[in-house]
Amino acid sequence: MRDHHRFRMADGAELVGRQGDSFEMRVSIPSDDNGFFGRQCPECSLVFRMDVQQYEALPDSLALWCVYCGHHAEHSEFMTEQQRDRIMRAAGDFAMQMVSQELDKMFGGLARSSRGGSISFSYRSQPFYPRPLPGIDEEQLVRVRTCAGCQNNYAVFGEHRYCPVCGQLPAASVAFDALQADTARLDALEALPTDAKALLREQGVFTRNWVDTVENVVGVVEALASSLFRAAVPNAASLLNGKGAIFQRLDHMADLIVTAGFPDLRAALGSQTWQRLLETWAVRHVFTHNDGIVDEKYLIKVPGSSAQIGQRLVLTETVCRNALDDAKALCETLVDMLR
Repeated sequence: MRDHHRFRMADGAELVGRQGDSFEMRVSIPSDDNGFFGRQCPECSLVFRMDVQQYEALPDSLALWCVYCGHHAEHSEFMTEQQRDRIMRAAGDFAMQMVSQELDKMFGGLARSSRGGSISFSYRSQPFYPRPLPGIDEEQLVRVRTCAGCQNNYAVFGEHRYCPVCGQLPAASVAFDALQADTARLDALEALPTDAKALLREQGVFTRNWVDTVENVVGVVEALASSLFRAAVPNAASLLNGKGAIFQRLDHMADLIVTAGFPDLRAALGSQTWQRLLETWAVRHVFTHNDGIVDEKYLIKVPGSSAQIGQRLVLTETVCRNALDDAKALCETLVDMLR
């Protein structure tokens, strides 16, 4: 019988070899019903999930990326707490048997009696029965992402900027995922039971969410446009010199893109869509810089508004959904134009 077969291991743990004093142990990590298992960043401690089959096909030398903070380290650094507990249980059971077998060698069959001032002792070997390994019960995936670059599937539980295999995601992937996340947030609030929705409305949660959505839309477009422009235009640095946050200002951004030799965004999107975008940007400016209080600048941007200077704007879910649709169209146009 091979030496390492002298040890009893729980289901899911196996000793597969030995070299000198070193044993090689294999401990299974159960996947979920969708074939995914958890990875936990050693830097930010957040968990994401990866497709087991795709993960096992990755080179052993490949380092992983945290999808949230971008920490880059070896595979083994990304064990989750539950996975570590499972492995440590198997290692502990193995260590107990190692100690027991060494004691057997030293004291097996030993029994002594006392005479005079001596101390008697006896040793009896006891069979060892390993405890079942802890299961894995981690957060289940809600939506699977597929990296456009490496085609690996993974699941996240928050805003992310990286693929676990190939690192930094393209700016377009980040933008469209962010817009989809805002849409999902609107859907989630709308799907709540009536009593819960009433309580949240009373506390201003819906209103705050609508304001956040409009502000997020502007931020998403600004980040995407800036990234695409800098990548597509060789002299981007000189064109942007002294322009400040130009990608927050729609007409100025459109003029800049024309100056760089690309088509006019306004014509590509159409006058109606462009006007709605201008109004969304005006709403964002009022809430970001004036707590939603209407001023003259807002009325110039939104000439059809019935609001008066000094009033506070009231947003609706419909306004937010239209803003998301228009922003998605703008982002798609930017991607096509600035390739």
